[in-house]
Amino acid sequence: MIRALSILLAFATLTLVLLPFQLAAMALGLRLQRTLPHCYHRILCALIGVRISEVGTRSTASPALILSNHVSWLDICVISALSPMVFVAKHEVARWPVFGWLARLQRTIFINRQARHQTGAASREIAGRLLGGDAVVLFAEGTSSDGIRVLPFRSALVGAVHHALGNSTQHSHVTVQPMSLAYRSLSGVPLGRGLRQRVAWYGDAELIPHLLAVLASGAVDVTVSWGAATAHDRSADRKAITRDAERSVRRMTAAALRHAPAAQALAAEQLRPRPAQA
Repeated sequence: MIRALSILLAFATLTLVLLPFQLAAMALGLRLQRTLPHCYHRILCALIGVRISEVGTRSTASPALILSNHVSWLDICVISALSPMVFVAKHEVARWPVFGWLARLQRTIFINRQARHQTGAASREIAGRLLGGDAVVLFAEGTSSDGIRVLPFRSALVGAVHHALGNSTQHSHVTVQPMSLAYRSLSGVPLGRGLRQRVAWYGDAELIPHLLAVLASGAVDVTVSWGAATAHDRSADRKAITRDAERSVRRMTAAALRHAPAAQALAAEQLRPRPAQA
């Protein structure tokens, strides 16, 4: 527990030091509002002991929509530590103490998945961020899982691709890239089914006890795998885009959990059948 408290103290200090700069950057619309959260989460990962291995590379194309599986609250730290990105989260997160506030500082897009009539507005907001130059991460399962299985991806918000193109006079394509998160070990112990709940945050697990347990446990090893990036125009089918991304994430997650060599996992992903380029 001493380790967890030490990390929380360092986290609070880091947050208070960087807070004025992020608030000013957001108010003035500076590029720093994107890069500061990236640096912030790199430091957090180092404090927690998260060790990230990457397979493949993130596309530098813009606009870019990234479709990922979702395992834990740690996902935000891991993904943000790799590159400046913004996230799509359920609207309840905005009301969480401390974490909702941090999510707003991250410039998170909050959506109500239960209100179908709000899907169009949410898609338009995502489209606005895409056209504004942000890489947007969508946890396409709509919830978190145990990290071994990948739940079915939802296609509704992928319609943001079409909204983005419809509102742009400069972009005829949006690049969609699948991404997989696979947590492999905790304190050097492989995360089999029996230990999944030690890192994966899902079901009715309470956030604070889970967070403290992770902080007290030691190093976490995670593999982030990037799938093939594909450019889509307005003729693309959102359900087909979602289905292809889900298949890719399933393959990459399974390969990472089998501890397949990085080159082998990447080769398997690059050799998969791809949808026709727009």
